[in-house]
Amino acid sequence: MGVTKVENIEGTREKVREILAEGRPERLRDFLLGMHYADLAEVLRTLELDERVRLLSQLDSEQAAQVLFELDREDILPLLEALGPQVSALVLQEMSTDDAADLIGDLPDDQQERYLGLMSGEEAEDIAELLEYDEQTAGGIMTTEFVAINKELTADEAIKYLRETAPDAETVYYVYVVNDQNQLVGVISLRELILCAPDTRVGDAMRTNVISVNVHTDQEEVARVVAKYDFLAIPVVGDNGELLGIITVDDVVDVIQEEATEDFLRLANVHQERYLELGDLQRAGRRLPWLIALLFGALLAGSVIQFFEDTLIGVVALAFFMPVMAGGPGNVATQTLAVVVRGLATGEVDSRRVFWVIFKEVRVGLIVGVVSGLILAGIATVWQDLTLGVVVGSSLALGMVVATVIGSLFPLLISRLGVDPALASGPFITTVMDVISLMIYFTMASLVFFRFMG
Repeated sequence: MGVTKVENIEGTREKVREILAEGRPERLRDFLLGMHYADLAEVLRTLELDERVRLLSQLDSEQAAQVLFELDREDILPLLEALGPQVSALVLQEMSTDDAADLIGDLPDDQQERYLGLMSGEEAEDIAELLEYDEQTAGGIMTTEFVAINKELTADEAIKYLRETAPDAETVYYVYVVNDQNQLVGVISLRELILCAPDTRVGDAMRTNVISVNVHTDQEEVARVVAKYDFLAIPVVGDNGELLGIITVDDVVDVIQEEATEDFLRLANVHQERYLELGDLQRAGRRLPWLIALLFGALLAGSVIQFFEDTLIGVVALAFFMPVMAGGPGNVATQTLAVVVRGLATGEVDSRRVFWVIFKEVRVGLIVGVVSGLILAGIATVWQDLTLGVVVGSSLALGMVVATVIGSLFPLLISRLGVDPALASGPFITTVMDVISLMIYFTMASLVFFRFMG
């Protein structure tokens, strides 16, 4: 029987603690040497702070940097403090510039300056430059460790240059080509470069239709571009076309995960937050305004019931179907909202196709509404009579169609206004639909029972 990963991690943790207790650093170094940094980070999470510090102290700066960046942010900062500024600066210097900038950017200003002051001048300058960009933009997630060659070089000269500079680059799958003003003018793959005749000018062999992103482009748009073209990396340029950095696919994956989490939380009207970093009062304080606003929305739904009090007293059986009338269309609206918001996030849906999206969702809502309405009408008819069946069935069907219109229209409208469509949250839509569906239900009941039936 194979050993599970959990058992491996637990066994490794006990082994590490055993060696730490022996006080034999050379044995610990030998033991850690063959471990993958991701596994080592998983072991590190299970140790106490003093044990983590002793373990990291036995790693070289490069391995420590790899392990450190695998940890959660709230675990990294205490470790940097415990390791001391000198050691921490060496570790941060071994990280790619974008990763180091992410970590240093979370520190107070005085600590940022202290760590940057302990790094080499060029490394500190690159990180300081990245810190100036908004962390939600291409500039905030790009790395300055890339390979670029001048278009006037020959293939042989370019390969020699790459041998000297490639070890410091994050990726060499693509070789970007610049002119004398450092403006991006082309791209050539490493394979294409190697296959070129030695005296071929790079400018003659490169591809000029380079897809790039501006340094101020939102990170979500960057992720869409990379996903669309299946890039392993994408260049980042300034306003004048100068090549400033690249964004690799691993950073894009992080962006997609971050944006998906953010949208998911906003759909529930919960702000983006690192759960363990906030106290109970802070978390409650962020959620209470929305919940209180929705509470008043629920009171509005109650006022609708009070307005149709006479109808409800006249036909008491209507009360039995109220939860279905409120919940059914609300669920449909939430489903539609999720689909449209997801489509907007991936670029599959845009605000220019408003009527197409609404029409498509209304057709779905019509099918769902008719089927659900017929089922509910059948139940009401068997339980009471055909008249009640007609009221509850038609009300549910109409409510579900209206729900698809609102669930698709609202996020499209606020997207056109430049607001994040994820703010069209599920609880908000559900509360709105409670009010609308109950109004439809009681209006239909009043018309059928007291107008037509007299």
